[in-house]
Amino acid sequence: MDEGYKSGFAAIIGRPNVGKSTLLNAMVGEKVSIISKKPQTTRNSIRAIYTTDHFQLAFLDTPGIHKPKNKLGEYMLASAEASLGEVDVIVYVVEADVGIGRGDTYILEMLERVRTPVILAVNKTDICDRSSVDALVEEFRAKRDFADIIPISALSGYNLNILRGAIVEKLPEGPKYFPDDMITDQPERFVVSEIIREKTLLLLEQEVPHGIAVDVEQMQEDERSGLLNIYANIYCEKESHKRIVIGKGGGMLKKIGTLARKDIESLLGCRVYLQLWVKVKKDWRNTAGSLHSFGYQ
Repeated sequence: MDEGYKSGFAAIIGRPNVGKSTLLNAMVGEKVSIISKKPQTTRNSIRAIYTTDHFQLAFLDTPGIHKPKNKLGEYMLASAEASLGEVDVIVYVVEADVGIGRGDTYILEMLERVRTPVILAVNKTDICDRSSVDALVEEFRAKRDFADIIPISALSGYNLNILRGAIVEKLPEGPKYFPDDMITDQPERFVVSEIIREKTLLLLEQEVPHGIAVDVEQMQEDERSGLLNIYANIYCEKESHKRIVIGKGGGMLKKIGTLARKDIESLLGCRVYLQLWVKVKKDWRNTAGSLHSFGYQ
């Protein structure tokens, strides 16, 4: 290990749906955090790890900061805020084609309470002209003194090496926190449950996915078939939502399972048998016991 080896943690924060999870996955080169066009996709602070011969950088992809509407929302906000005091660098992601709104004003006020260096990452520059990006940068520059301001595109990879270098520059020298081959510290069951939930976000109607939770009951390898057998429950809050998740003749549930299985096989590098059930747990997002059982603590 180099004498000047660096290691540390960076939190990725921002309003819902600004591309935080896409950025996280692009920065580590692996799909660690699920992605959806629907806001508030991320519910936990997902840690992803990027290791080289010169540095190790652990990212926290926090839930989008928004006004809570239920106990789950309160948990998500508390999770995002708590991460700011645990990291060496904060990467604040904003959209190049959207001006400063109430959500950004709230985040900027929150950042005034921390001493951590903040890098402003102006995302989605691939869909915006240069003059609009420059105008937004000046608007944010007038609000606070950022450690760096970097226009990026998480989708195309534009300036991501520059962003990574700016983060590493601010890390302290020190040993690695994680093994070289580790890309996330989340358990396999959690990552599998998130992949299944991602497919519900992709395929289901607008009002259904935010009331969905996934619980992986069992993951067990069958030595005879060589398959990894996974049994999971998809929970929703209403009987009407359950019917939508299952779909006519079970068609929707089959689509969810097929897409999820392909991603799980790619992630784990083995053949998978995935069995899904759909159950109702009314108003679970406002029930402390249910939140705890689904891992939102």
